[in-house]
Amino acid sequence: MDPLRALVRTARMARHTSRLAAGLPADDEVLLDAPDDRLGPALVAAGRGEYAPAAKLLATTREAAEWENRDRYALRLAAFAHARDEWLRAWQAAAPHDPDVLLIKAELAVARGWHSPARVELLREVGPLIAAAAEGEPRDPVPWRIALDHARGTGLGNTGFEQLWAEAVRRSPHHYGCHVSALKYLSAAWYGSHRECFDFAERAAEDALPGSLVRALPVRAAFAYLTEGGGAVVPRTRLDAAADGAITLSAEYDPGDPWPAEVRNLLTYVLVRLERWPDALAQLRMIGPYATSFPWDRVSDDPLGQFLQLRDGVRLEVACSIPLRARLERPTRGEG
Repeated sequence: MDPLRALVRTARMARHTSRLAAGLPADDEVLLDAPDDRLGPALVAAGRGEYAPAAKLLATTREAAEWENRDRYALRLAAFAHARDEWLRAWQAAAPHDPDVLLIKAELAVARGWHSPARVELLREVGPLIAAAAEGEPRDPVPWRIALDHARGTGLGNTGFEQLWAEAVRRSPHHYGCHVSALKYLSAAWYGSHRECFDFAERAAEDALPGSLVRALPVRAAFAYLTEGGGAVVPRTRLDAAADGAITLSAEYDPGDPWPAEVRNLLTYVLVRLERWPDALAQLRMIGPYATSFPWDRVSDDPLGQFLQLRDGVRLEVACSIPLRARLERPTRGEG
């Protein structure tokens, strides 16, 4: 780098970086995968070996057809049971045919199969558990999301995948988790291509309801392209359009809202890869204290540390682009 340019860059960093922390919580205030007010007590009780709060929570989501919440809670409870399953075994013993315990059993079995060297063989044995969960509550799309994950792990062909997808969307046409699972199946890393992945994501986003996280699906396709590599080149304009759509969706939620936190974290990763530094900083302010393991666990064994380090890096990049004599406005609520 030219010495004069390097000197100007250093001066800009020194002048502006600290000011750009406005609107960002302190490092020790940032939480990783923080549960919401409903899930938190269920996890605490499970830590004590008690299953009743988890059972009540999932029963509430099932009875109220809160399929998006149900999916999130099932994933988190199954992840907890992967490490500590005493509460789940007690629940199963007390109510072996409860549709909610059947759902957690199916999700846990698939998760354990994915982490095994004998993945395909173990996952093929899980099929009856997924079927039991689907039969336990015929309206529920979440077992079909699990079935789509299962299909990817067992190498189910396109015809079988399409049948599962039809069952999923018949129950909930805009279910985010089912769309994410289908997108993974169609990705270049599995059984599709970058073109198929983007085509699917963009069609789904166009058809999605206002405020639906499905509208951010193209940014997941962009993430897959940026991290997996290989295959046909995706035009930069398509990547930028995916990011722009997710920015628009993010703006529909309040800053610091935990519901879109994972989408905002993912969007920030994509914006950084696209070197859209001011947009990335704006999303970091929208994220607030809610860091999520995904996508940072794809690039580091310390996702929280990676997130915090990236925040500092984004501020530096933005600071270096601001003229020395520029004045910074403190961001107001809802602004980037």
